[in-house]
Amino acid sequence: MSLRRVAGVAALLQVAVGLAMALSALVGLVYGDGDAGGIALAAAITLAVGLTLHRAYRYRGELTHREGFVVVATAWAAAALFGTLPYLLSGAFSSPFLAFFESMSGITATGATVVGDVEALSRGVLFWRAISQWLGGMGIIVLLVAVVTYLGAGSVHLFTLEAAGPAPERLRPRVTQTAKALWLVYVALTASHASLLLAGGLSPFDAVTHSFTTAATGGFSTLNASLGGFESNYVEWVTLAFMYLSGINLALHYRAATGKPVYAKSSEWRVYTGVALVAGFLIAGLRVAGGDAPGDSIREGLFQSVAILTTTGYTAGDYELWGPGAQMALFSLFLVGGMAGSTSGGIKVTRVMLLAKHAATEVRRHLHPKAVLLARLDGRPVRSELLASVTGFIVLYLAILLGAAVALAMMGVDPLTAIAASAATVGNVGPGFGEVGALDNYGWMPAPALCLLSFLMLVGRLEIYTVLLLLHREMWKGRKAFR
Repeated sequence: MSLRRVAGVAALLQVAVGLAMALSALVGLVYGDGDAGGIALAAAITLAVGLTLHRAYRYRGELTHREGFVVVATAWAAAALFGTLPYLLSGAFSSPFLAFFESMSGITATGATVVGDVEALSRGVLFWRAISQWLGGMGIIVLLVAVVTYLGAGSVHLFTLEAAGPAPERLRPRVTQTAKALWLVYVALTASHASLLLAGGLSPFDAVTHSFTTAATGGFSTLNASLGGFESNYVEWVTLAFMYLSGINLALHYRAATGKPVYAKSSEWRVYTGVALVAGFLIAGLRVAGGDAPGDSIREGLFQSVAILTTTGYTAGDYELWGPGAQMALFSLFLVGGMAGSTSGGIKVTRVMLLAKHAATEVRRHLHPKAVLLARLDGRPVRSELLASVTGFIVLYLAILLGAAVALAMMGVDPLTAIAASAATVGNVGPGFGEVGALDNYGWMPAPALCLLSFLMLVGRLEIYTVLLLLHREMWKGRKAFR
């Protein structure tokens, strides 16, 4: 494994991050922000480091499988690390731990924040928060694969490692063409949402930033009260629709755009849609039974269910006031997530389906011990290797969640907040329950807790295996680091 080659590719990704910072500085300059200079300096440092390392270690050749793991993990960690510079150099944060948490939350499209008063931030910083989520939502690796041609078969390794879900779908013969197609769908969703928000009366700045964070299913807002701060049913309904669309496999959108009616044929889409509707109307029914108005209950119930299911994390109100039943329904969605191949985090609907089918098959096997029974998805038998991978993923996911919750509790965090914060960060949801609820933030937590939760966000975004393999000794055993 050549770490020189790894450094050259990972450095190129920081160039994209630096360009996003430069655009944020330009936005700050247009709005007359006094801290635009700090963001510009952050962009200059990031671009200089990225370009220098890329030129020094650039290598035209195929990445190996192990090098792919290292590129993906280090590129994302470096993006979060450099992403702290706009916050620190602009003066938005004085603590590097708070800045790193906010940066990691942005680049992983989690939406957890340490900011108590979002509206006090400058436009340049708010734009950086939004565009960092937009880059991370689709994936900086997918962007690299779409625009760089010299990686060869290494592009396939990188694309597979960053793609969300157990089995990434290739839309075109070449992986670079697939990456470009996915980015085209992503940009189309973003532009469509921004246009409708503009039509609803939002300012260009609010429309663009919220379209960024919705398409990324990230959830950073420019208002302290999130989407509820606009006090517009139109904005909530439109954003609900685009959160739902962003939680769908982008490959389905692409196939639909090319004239193929594929949604109803996907069992994952049917389950995803059914879960969103059932949870939304269940919560609405519980609220109406508690005396709330039916109209508001349905709108807010559907909005919050889709926001949590897709791991966007927007809030239309304080859902911690909705009663135990509604809160438990929402918390269960933390453990599901959107569809595979979407920008959503979480376990993913397809994995939950496969695990459920596998469990049902094992129950039947006890009744018919000599029968050959296979779990099926969309009419096709599921390979045992895929079932084993899905089972292992979910076991690791829950173990990490519970282990982190125990660690947070040992740091003095109350049990409800500890389990909610762990689920909200490893699932890339953002807000949770307890002291990190809908109207709260993570800024009060001690530095070790912020570091742990930042790690969980990275693990969740890269779907566990990519990060954990770097900690495995066999990853490095017998390999010369530099050559």
